[in-house]
Amino acid sequence: MSQFNIEEEIEEKAGGEFERTPVPKKHWKSWKSFLGMYAGEHAAGTEFMIGPLFLTAGVSAFDLIVGLLIGNFLAVLSWRFLTAEIAVKYRYTLYYHLEKICGKKLVVGYNLANGVLFCFLAGAMITVSATAIGVPLEIEMPKLTDTMPNSLTWIIVVILVGAVISIIAGRGYDTVSKAANWMSPVIVIAFIACGIVALGQLEVKSFADFWNIWGEGSEPFPGQVKYTFWHVVLWSWLCNAAMHIGMSDLSVFRFAKKPSSGWTTAAGMYVGHYMAWIAAALLYAVYLKSPEARTFLANNEAPPVAPGPLAYNAIGFFGIIAVVLAGWTTANPTIYRAGLAFQAIIPKLSTFWVTIVAGSVATVAGIFPAFAMKLLGFVALYGFILAPFGAIIVFEHFFGKKFGIQPFYAERTKAPFNISVLLAWSVSFGIFYAISLYFDVFLSFVTLPAWICCGLLYLILSRTLQKRQ
Repeated sequence: MSQFNIEEEIEEKAGGEFERTPVPKKHWKSWKSFLGMYAGEHAAGTEFMIGPLFLTAGVSAFDLIVGLLIGNFLAVLSWRFLTAEIAVKYRYTLYYHLEKICGKKLVVGYNLANGVLFCFLAGAMITVSATAIGVPLEIEMPKLTDTMPNSLTWIIVVILVGAVISIIAGRGYDTVSKAANWMSPVIVIAFIACGIVALGQLEVKSFADFWNIWGEGSEPFPGQVKYTFWHVVLWSWLCNAAMHIGMSDLSVFRFAKKPSSGWTTAAGMYVGHYMAWIAAALLYAVYLKSPEARTFLANNEAPPVAPGPLAYNAIGFFGIIAVVLAGWTTANPTIYRAGLAFQAIIPKLSTFWVTIVAGSVATVAGIFPAFAMKLLGFVALYGFILAPFGAIIVFEHFFGKKFGIQPFYAERTKAPFNISVLLAWSVSFGIFYAISLYFDVFLSFVTLPAWICCGLLYLILSRTLQKRQ
């Protein structure tokens, strides 16, 4: 028996997810498995938050409708021709792939940052589900400016939601995928129903009426950033930068039979990031006409964005169920990814228990509404931090031979620390984050330049340092 077969057998007997071996052929999955997962993950909890937040940013109709078409298409191309292509060739998790390039010591820091950021994102989705459960309990909903929990009941609800989500995620990829396949049709139907009902409540009778909901745009709400066409294009493309150009979804597509499974992300982008964002924005547009919302605006305050009450106002208790499920289908795979990141740091601990740890961190984060209420800015930040590491993998895969560098350098040389990776990321991060701060540039505008800079620097530094060594 070969060493690979021995490792594979150990993985299976241990109930593992092939964290340190390529996924064997008998575990490969068809495109249908990914279709359900991506439709469920991206027509989900974040959509109930992001759609309304676009309205608070004062976008125009053209900026939103056309900008989302282009940005989401660029995201699909990134998944198909970068992430899925590399995932199917090597079939490693992101964390093991990076370990082979960076070395064990360096990748520990990345895995920790990656896992924690994923936990915060999952926490935001637990917050979303809690707003739905809070409707029948008549819990006071968090405001856009809130950072701390506002009641003991809120904390208890978040803990219960987080516990259920963590257990599902801890059962592994198969359970996460099956949960998404069951929940996603219900969520998609709910978004469509919410959109239709909201159009009726807004008295939309023509395309012109629909267009005029956003019109030429408006001033952003207090405390919010004004979004233009390019904000929408780049943000919708790079809001999942950590997953596609950042290569996090190597951990997902390593199970795919073919790279063409990457096209299934279009279900998430156009059902979720297009239809669902717009439907959620319509729900918020209805709320903005209410006396409560007008009171907030009259006091120069941004009206709260609470998905549970918005959906309940449109389709009743079905809306509550949909929001709860929507939070789950985003948080489940996100906690699963975070668990893989932590498992790479503590390989002797089972995937189940590290995922429970990740779920616990996410639940604590979900208690604090700031992660959900500032979701646009948080997602831009975490993509900016993590995406350049994906450039290391992409540039080595596509251009490494032309530059004459050794692939998987740390593994080949037994080096625990690849200085080329650290320098490439640090320099690109430092330069472009400073540009963002000094010139007040939105982070999504500098994410792609930072990604390209990191990849090029890695090739140049690796060629120089490897020759010396």
